[in-house]
Amino acid sequence: MTAQPEQRVSHRRRTTGRRAVIAGVSALGLTGAAIVTSAMLSTAGAAASWPSDTGGKPVAKTIPVSGVYDGGMKKFYGTGALGGDGQDEGQDPIFELADGATLKNVVIGTPAADGVHCKGSCTLQNVWWLDVGEDAASFKGTSSSARYKVIGGGAKKADDKVLQFNGAGTLTVSGFQVEDFGKLVRSCGNCKTQYKRTVVLNDIDVTAPGKSLVGINTNYGDTATLSKIRIHGDSKKKIKTCTRYQGNSSGKEPKELGTGPDGTYCKFSASDITYN
Repeated sequence: MTAQPEQRVSHRRRTTGRRAVIAGVSALGLTGAAIVTSAMLSTAGAAASWPSDTGGKPVAKTIPVSGVYDGGMKKFYGTGALGGDGQDEGQDPIFELADGATLKNVVIGTPAADGVHCKGSCTLQNVWWLDVGEDAASFKGTSSSARYKVIGGGAKKADDKVLQFNGAGTLTVSGFQVEDFGKLVRSCGNCKTQYKRTVVLNDIDVTAPGKSLVGINTNYGDTATLSKIRIHGDSKKKIKTCTRYQGNSSGKEPKELGTGPDGTYCKFSASDITYN
């Protein structure tokens, strides 16, 4: 069960800077279909393109992944039972990753259904969501030792959440870009089973409009560490950085307690966030 959707944001196409794209691609040593294009290498401050896909691949039934699945930068999109792109709870994902699986070099188009589910520890490398459906990815492992890694890639046009953290363990997001979104990461505020969750955000490009970078439940001991966060197009600083909630397991809307660094649960300083 995921947290109930809050206020929606309008869909406006915006583009992010080249920095996160180049960093994510070069860090992964990607070649061939994932080569950085000349548009991505435009002058500093100019708009950058997202990667082009190498062809469409309709998905009528969830693709199970164990081990490593390399999508070759094909654009996967739902059809039939997976043809929904709304915010309805309980949708099936395009990909379901077993514990320890890796999904890489994938573009998820529209309809996106419920994106990607990780049943345990997982790695998402160079995965791009063009139009987030219910959530881009949901992390559902039940062990405190579970480790979820999102390396490179990006997501846009998310009415509510991008990365939904329902399970236990640590979620690390690095070299990622997000634009036109509700929340980048949300620790489930009202799941029937709750856990202590750790969130690490590093080297992230964020383009407004957006609502919140990360939401955590302090009463369950959640923490969020933020560093090298670059926010674009938000001169009035409307996007909340780290929001603290009092979570519950009853399904009720969680109570917001505060936002910003506090040194205990939201771990970062003003210098970790820059505005462009």
